[in-house]
Amino acid sequence: MLNKVKAQLLEAGGLGESNLNNALSQALANGADFADLYFQSSRLESWVLEDTKVKSGSHSIDQGVGVRVNSGEKTGFAYSDALTNDGLLQAVNTANTISNSKANHKAVKIDAKEYPEIYTHDDVLTQVNNSEIIALLNQMDVMARKIDPRISKVICSLVSSQENILVAATDGTYAADIRPMCKLSIQVIANDSKGRSEIGFSGGGGRMTLQQLFSQRVDEKFINQAVQSALTNLEAVAAPAGVMPVVLGAGWPGVLLHEAIGHGLEGDFNRKGTSAFAGKIGQKVASEQCTIVDSGNLPNRRGSLNIDDEGTPTQETVLIEDGILKGYMQDKLNARLMGVKSTGNGRRESFAHLPIPRMTNTYMKNGKYEHEEIIASVKKGIYAENFRGGQVDITNGKFVFSASDAFLIENGKITKPVKGVTLIGDGPTVLTKVSMVGNNLEFDQGMGVCGKDGQNLAVGIGQPTLKVDELTVGGTEF
Repeated sequence: MLNKVKAQLLEAGGLGESNLNNALSQALANGADFADLYFQSSRLESWVLEDTKVKSGSHSIDQGVGVRVNSGEKTGFAYSDALTNDGLLQAVNTANTISNSKANHKAVKIDAKEYPEIYTHDDVLTQVNNSEIIALLNQMDVMARKIDPRISKVICSLVSSQENILVAATDGTYAADIRPMCKLSIQVIANDSKGRSEIGFSGGGGRMTLQQLFSQRVDEKFINQAVQSALTNLEAVAAPAGVMPVVLGAGWPGVLLHEAIGHGLEGDFNRKGTSAFAGKIGQKVASEQCTIVDSGNLPNRRGSLNIDDEGTPTQETVLIEDGILKGYMQDKLNARLMGVKSTGNGRRESFAHLPIPRMTNTYMKNGKYEHEEIIASVKKGIYAENFRGGQVDITNGKFVFSASDAFLIENGKITKPVKGVTLIGDGPTVLTKVSMVGNNLEFDQGMGVCGKDGQNLAVGIGQPTLKVDELTVGGTEF
């Protein structure tokens, strides 16, 4: 893989290992502690069909190199879209101005490494032609409308990207990755005879080719999910409000775990002491039912990476085990400053952004209870099966989340769908109130996008069904 990426990102511009060694040595010339080079090329294609008509189609290409220089806690950063020696050295000279000790020029020698591949490096953009893509999206529209005449509008989309990256660093790192990604989605609007409208949405994908995605026939699954969501919400009644037990469904409801808890376990917030979990390693921070991990090496998952954006192999990192805080997600900078090792969580949106500690696939591991057993334990409460979105304060974990698909639980049974459910609380407190965790772990279908410091990245989330004994529910019932 390394040779293939080198041919595109280095050799096409007349660059070789000697140029990289020289650039990295110059980056340390003013007494910096560490420097790295991040080369990237990316191609993205997007199709959107609305009511069987092509609403938009786009194809974009981008490439460049980012240069980072660290001196203590200070960071110098510059980038160039010219993959030439002149462009590289200009970026190096700009980035290394953060240090001015005029130390001796340090020689650097990078060491090439290959790592196990957990997804294909076939080109996602060349294996299926445009006519096949448009035909599939058209078929999804037709199939959705056939399910129920109340479906009045259908929007289908497919987004595919192919990214090549190469990392070289003063610690000897020299590695590359080829990253395919595709995402298929559908949104429907249903109307009833009283003029009420509801939206249903579904989709997914991952690090795979379009051939792999199409062969799984997930389009039929996504269609049924979107239509069912819209039709169910047409029948929804006003949601109750108050403090009550809440059961979170398996899979996508893990977005609450991701936002309200996951960000608080990233290294930078804990090094700076701004996370609610700072300084608590070895302490009990959750119910003993909870074991939470971040794993970047799950095959084909949306948040997976062979190596992170600093060239570190990804791994499974145990964050909380049986309620005890075990560690944080780390990039190289924060790991070095905290005296620990990187966990392979250094990620960046592109060559024009700095790497920071970010989640990959974050999920809660299986517990011992059956899904039905958890539902049966609730006399009166809410079952939240899917979420639309929400807001979180990372420093304290306080959140407000809106459920897109939710139901009443009455006397141990799921009954009526309810509309307007919001869940209000804070992540650290919620963790202590988890009393039952199911044995039915599911991951999201491959739609997750995470934002932090202005950078958006693909992530994965997951969890089994779990019960929170007390959670504030904001409803619409009067």
